[in-house]
Amino acid sequence: MTRLRLGPLLRYVDGDGGGTATVWVEADRPSTAEVRCEDGAYGTARTFHIAGHHYALIPVTGLAPGTDTPYEVLLDDRRVWPPEDSRFPPSTIRTPAVPAAGLRVSFGSCRWASPPHDEPDPIGPDALDTLATRIAGDPAAARPDVLLLLGDQVYADETSKATRRRLAERRELSEPPGAEVADYEEYTHLYDESWSDPAVRWLLSTVPSCMIFDDHDLIDDWNTSAAWLADTRAKPWWQERVLGGLMSYWVYQHLGNLSPAELAADSLYAAVRAEPDGTELLRRFAAEADRDPACARWSYRRDFGRTRLLMVDSRAARVLAEQDRAMLDEAEARWVRDQVLDGRSPRGRGTGGPDPDPDTDPDTDSGRPGSGRPDGAGTRGPYDHLLIGTSLPWLLPPFIHDVESWDSALCGGERGPRWARFGERLRRAADLEHWAAFPDSFEELTALIAEAGSGPDAPATVCVLSGDVHHAYVAEPSWTADGGPDGPDGSSDSPGGAHGPDARVVQLTCSPVHNSIPGYMKLGFRFGWSGVARRLGHVLVRHGRVARSSVNWRRTGGPWFGNQLMTLTLRGRSADLRLEQARAHGRAPEAGRTPGAELVTVQERSLTP
Repeated sequence: MTRLRLGPLLRYVDGDGGGTATVWVEADRPSTAEVRCEDGAYGTARTFHIAGHHYALIPVTGLAPGTDTPYEVLLDDRRVWPPEDSRFPPSTIRTPAVPAAGLRVSFGSCRWASPPHDEPDPIGPDALDTLATRIAGDPAAARPDVLLLLGDQVYADETSKATRRRLAERRELSEPPGAEVADYEEYTHLYDESWSDPAVRWLLSTVPSCMIFDDHDLIDDWNTSAAWLADTRAKPWWQERVLGGLMSYWVYQHLGNLSPAELAADSLYAAVRAEPDGTELLRRFAAEADRDPACARWSYRRDFGRTRLLMVDSRAARVLAEQDRAMLDEAEARWVRDQVLDGRSPRGRGTGGPDPDPDTDPDTDSGRPGSGRPDGAGTRGPYDHLLIGTSLPWLLPPFIHDVESWDSALCGGERGPRWARFGERLRRAADLEHWAAFPDSFEELTALIAEAGSGPDAPATVCVLSGDVHHAYVAEPSWTADGGPDGPDGSSDSPGGAHGPDARVVQLTCSPVHNSIPGYMKLGFRFGWSGVARRLGHVLVRHGRVARSSVNWRRTGGPWFGNQLMTLTLRGRSADLRLEQARAHGRAPEAGRTPGAELVTVQERSLTP
């Protein structure tokens, strides 16, 4: 009798009325997987085999727009989901109406798996678990249309007691890599632990998800520098670790990010499915992707009606040679630019062409309410909101940004070899490897955001969504004519600036979903936004002979510490933001609720006029 080992995960749901979705499952043996919906929508797929495990990504077709349809999963004609004893509502596939009334996007990063419900949780309630049980307790209430998980979905280098016990059954933990995962099989334990939690399992079965990795999905500080990579590759256990990490990411996370059309065009996916055992094919791909990151693309794009999401790989696509450092290699950077600007007219990007005549140009929507422009006039571009997902924040606390750019200059030899050696030691010790540590890439992303947000067909908002740093904040940039700060302390009364984009540009950082942060780091992040820290940062920048940035920014919300999620609600050209934290309470649990926990709103604001 075939059993469901893990899943189902509802991954892709068509946002433009195409009536398609994908559902991911893992079975305990080769089988035929089916999804049957109450309204007759249907999908089936044969499992594929990787390293003794059996998976299927089931394409579902025939879904009607604007419906919320319960579904079942069958393996070899036997129903395996929902469980007979489930205390949760039916899993459903919710499709947007066309045109959609709006889009609700919840996001966060950095999630340790929750301990079993009969064990205490030393780091507090899990925000994802708490969201799941809130929705289950009131299925008719508002819920996310999509969940963005922005990295560190699993921790290969920081395992739980339960996982360590499982690892000890396979090998001696006194030998490297010790209590860290070593190979593909051990990665499957991490996903089992993270996604088998009953509440989270139900949530992921009924809310579509988009994912991207960060460092802990492989190892802390993954791809920090060329020297780091050389040292790490010299460790005898690393090759199997990185192969297991990339292979499991492809299976458990990456495939579900793709649309049915993209899956149909994916030659590796077709080849793996065609083989009785696709393990060696996937190992070869992972080895090549590790050797030459340019041969694989983990970034992807999703369009949800009038909202465009671009999820950017800011880990594997790096160029690490010290004199050519880049967050994205040349081909990846070009692809990102093409996706951001796809459908935008050159005149719409502020290139100096004539404005269209609203009386004769069918693409104009003069006077459209809520356009984000003073008179509401302009060309209707391909999207009203641009979301750029990158696990690492674009805009950090200014002092931390300055330290990273200074350190990058030191490592590049700006102050000589002794300072370069010091810079490399500091870079690894302090995790100095965000966008600021790749100054050219930071400026390129800044310029792309400005271009995307400018012109008569500009979107209402450009939101950079990030995690990683174990706290949440909102930062808003200002562009100036000379590329320098607006005021003597780098502050601006008008984020966006007179010379900046037409769109509202914001950095939205939300982390962790379920993790902790030491007290000294809280102090450091708070200090990083202070005026004293800014002045100290300017000293470091001058010492490193770092060029002035083309943009300045200030914090307009936070910092907030705790297990948390941010939610964007997008309607037309309006955008509202809510930050919620999972907090324990002393009340008895309600039906379907996580005992002793609830989501509490700590910030709510509009991002548009």
